[in-house]
Amino acid sequence: MQVKLTIISIISILCLGFPLKGSAQAMVHDEEKEKQWKSMENGPWDFAPDWFYYFFHKKYSGAETYWKWAGFKSGWRVRFKEHKSNVKRIMPVRVTAEETQRQKMKKAEEERAYIEELYKEELLREADRSVDLMYATYKGEFNRMQDCISEGLLYCLTKSKGKLQYQVDELSRQNEVLCADIAYIHKTGIGYGLENAKRQQAYEEAKEKMSKLVDRTAHLCAVASTHY
Repeated sequence: MQVKLTIISIISILCLGFPLKGSAQAMVHDEEKEKQWKSMENGPWDFAPDWFYYFFHKKYSGAETYWKWAGFKSGWRVRFKEHKSNVKRIMPVRVTAEETQRQKMKKAEEERAYIEELYKEELLREADRSVDLMYATYKGEFNRMQDCISEGLLYCLTKSKGKLQYQVDELSRQNEVLCADIAYIHKTGIGYGLENAKRQQAYEEAKEKMSKLVDRTAHLCAVASTHY
């Protein structure tokens, strides 16, 4: 029993004197892998160990030999040529993919801006259609010409004692159609809205037609005054 305890004590002393060192947490720098990764990305085209790549991965690495003069250290060396390799770098492909993605995003942004501009323009048009800003400009002229037509037609009926009824009715019918057109142009709301630029053009055309009706009414008044 005493011998057993002695042995255990000796083993414990040895363990304390020579602690175990673990390598699980140690940082290991692998230069060979680093060179390979840099070559595949955008670093210098270089591999290690050089002779290993020359004999076993020549096509992959583009390895070739050359003579280097260096005094007593002169001899054959290995160098790597990217253009002789049968593989391509990852980085150019990645750069191309990133550029393609940027172009797609740029195009999408341009389309979004274009659609947004169309939407804003349509909102402005909708606001423009919701209010008739042109009618006030023509209202006074329309009322003045309507008074001339009404008074003129009434004068013709009275002066001719009803004998110009047909002519008066025809001018009245044309005037009613024209007034209905003007009322339609003046309407606002869903299905009726016109942009004010188009309203102005329509009012100008209506004004020209009404002016012709005034002239025809004046001519009929002259006939009634002369013949009746």
